[in-house]
Amino acid sequence: MKLVTARRLQDIEPFHVMSVLARAHELEAQGRSIVHMEIGEPDFPTADGIRQAAMAAIEAGHTRYLPALGLPVLRQRIADSYAADVRPSARRVVVTPGASGALQLVFAALLSPGDQVLLADPGYPCNRHFVRLFEGEAVAIAVDASTHYQLTADLVRKHWTRRTVAVLISSPANPTGTLVPDAEMAAIVDTASKLGGRVVVDEIYSGLVYDLEPMPALRHSQEVFVINSFSKYFGMTGWRVGWLVAPEEYIPAIDKLAQNIFIATSAPAQYAALAAFDPQVDGELQRRVQLFKQRRDFLLPALRKIGFDIKVVPEGAFYLYADCSRFGRDSQRLALEVLEEIGVAITPGRDFGNFEPERHVRFSYANTLEQLEEGVRRLREFLV
Repeated sequence: MKLVTARRLQDIEPFHVMSVLARAHELEAQGRSIVHMEIGEPDFPTADGIRQAAMAAIEAGHTRYLPALGLPVLRQRIADSYAADVRPSARRVVVTPGASGALQLVFAALLSPGDQVLLADPGYPCNRHFVRLFEGEAVAIAVDASTHYQLTADLVRKHWTRRTVAVLISSPANPTGTLVPDAEMAAIVDTASKLGGRVVVDEIYSGLVYDLEPMPALRHSQEVFVINSFSKYFGMTGWRVGWLVAPEEYIPAIDKLAQNIFIATSAPAQYAALAAFDPQVDGELQRRVQLFKQRRDFLLPALRKIGFDIKVVPEGAFYLYADCSRFGRDSQRLALEVLEEIGVAITPGRDFGNFEPERHVRFSYANTLEQLEEGVRRLREFLV
């Protein structure tokens, strides 16, 4: 039988870091020691209070369908987690199967075939693929250290066309860990509004910010779409729970879409997420933030000393985006070499866009300090 596939598949690439991870696991199965600096997943287990809440929910029989927009008490708890001066109504909070589910709902609601979404390059690869999934066109705008690897209001204005309907901002960003300055975020929101479009802000790393106070996009408008997740700061990657704060007029459409696409987010996972806001759990999560900062403060100067050119200090997330061109290999070749030769797994730049991917690799410091020290030692002996 002839294989029939949709044309969109030609434009949706695989997530290349997963092949690096698969090969790393193959080598580990052969008895090799691998230092993992490729995957963007906290190494800490889900906090005990969250796990206990999930088990209690299952024992209590909370395993049936919930409303498509989410467990009402969880929607309220998420709304209450925002400061009073920016707090959205719980009616505008939608619980989703991870941030990925939230992005799908937003683009399904906003995009008609051929509509454009502006986003930064480098950036998280799935974002542009979600746009394509809903027959939109992702317009990747090259950014570098001069704009802190973030879009600016001037760049948004320059690249806006009659087909543009939205701009997607990630702050902190993957793969660079940089934030959009608060004044610039205000300017972007104002610019998009005047041009007749919407702003979608990915804040999934907002809990993992170092040295600065993270400023929510809702400070500047209640008309932005805000994406967040229990995966990164809350350490619930495999539970697949995220949320969306949407302008109120979009909620009926998003409800309809959620009913058809997902039906509902996992019931036990939603009850578990309730416990993520308990003070005891939050205390543990804050302790982990300090450990991530400690790891960043070790890894950044250590990699620079080896010869990786890291042009900005990441303010959040757990990534370093490094220029590796001085080592005389493109990033794909370098990543394969250090994995096979010395057992260090890193992510080549090809995952993050088309702007100089061959010059860059991403390091994740979602691993223990001891493992990061071992990885640096191996890289130093191999490259220097």
